[in-house]
Amino acid sequence: MSNERSEIEGLRALDAQVIINIHNRYYPEVYRYARYRLNDPISAEDIAAEVFIRLLEAAHNGRGPRSSLRGWLMGTVANLVNEHYRQMYTHPNEVLSEEWHADADDPVNLAEVNEHHRVLYRALTQLTAEQQHVLTLRFGNGYSLEETALIMGKNTNAIKALQFRALAALRKLIGDDW
Repeated sequence: MSNERSEIEGLRALDAQVIINIHNRYYPEVYRYARYRLNDPISAEDIAAEVFIRLLEAAHNGRGPRSSLRGWLMGTVANLVNEHYRQMYTHPNEVLSEEWHADADDPVNLAEVNEHHRVLYRALTQLTAEQQHVLTLRFGNGYSLEETALIMGKNTNAIKALQFRALAALRKLIGDDW
């Protein structure tokens, strides 16, 4: 029996040790995904926590992952990030960057880096949700093509094509002189 299958069974049984192990194993990936997509560590923490709350609620109600725990978690975090953007669209809010430190060595360099991040982030938000999802999985979380395909429910060639189109669109939005 695979480790993931035993984790799913332990989760369904609400085994506390299995739940702790699942959280410890998958939280960094879930947080990294949310952090990459949101560019806001506090919101990313909130969303990552919400993913595991929903996992426990689903397990308690007899729902939740049936075959792929990682796929369920990554799908849930993607949905919560999209929901976050919908809420931000109706109630805009500017978040101050935690990258700025009073004792920074070179404020001009830090400002340039922050501007590059801002430009990239704005461009990413203009991509389709599916393009954002594939880029976040591939580059934000470092998943292989095969892992990304499994999570997104597509074949590897479809992921390659989607990634190619997403990067081309990103290049077009950012421009050549960046």
